[in-house]
Amino acid sequence: MIQGTGIDIIEIERIKNAIDKWGSHFLNHVFTREEIDYCRNHKFSSQHFAVRFAAKEAVFKAVSNRVDLGFKDIVIRNDQNGKPFCVVDSKFTQGNIHLSLSHTHQYAIASAIIST
Repeated sequence: MIQGTGIDIIEIERIKNAIDKWGSHFLNHVFTREEIDYCRNHKFSSQHFAVRFAAKEAVFKAVSNRVDLGFKDIVIRNDQNGKPFCVVDSKFTQGNIHLSLSHTHQYAIASAIIST
């Protein structure tokens, strides 16, 4: 049974500009150390930051009723095959979170579905 859905799209340039303007202050507010290291290990790191930002926003929308949920409470990881998955403390949601992420050179998009 679906408990919630969320989708988000963002311009990659917007995240790149935020990183250029606020640097580590922005990164440390939104991402965990693990996420920052993962993104920085890619040639076009802005795309990876942007798609993770979109994923976190999609999860916010899927959860919808937790105003105390913060960016760093949502951790986006990849399994050994590269498939993205999400880790969120069980105090925020009791369901399974399914993610789909994609990006082009200009846009990043993510969808999240919470199911029981």
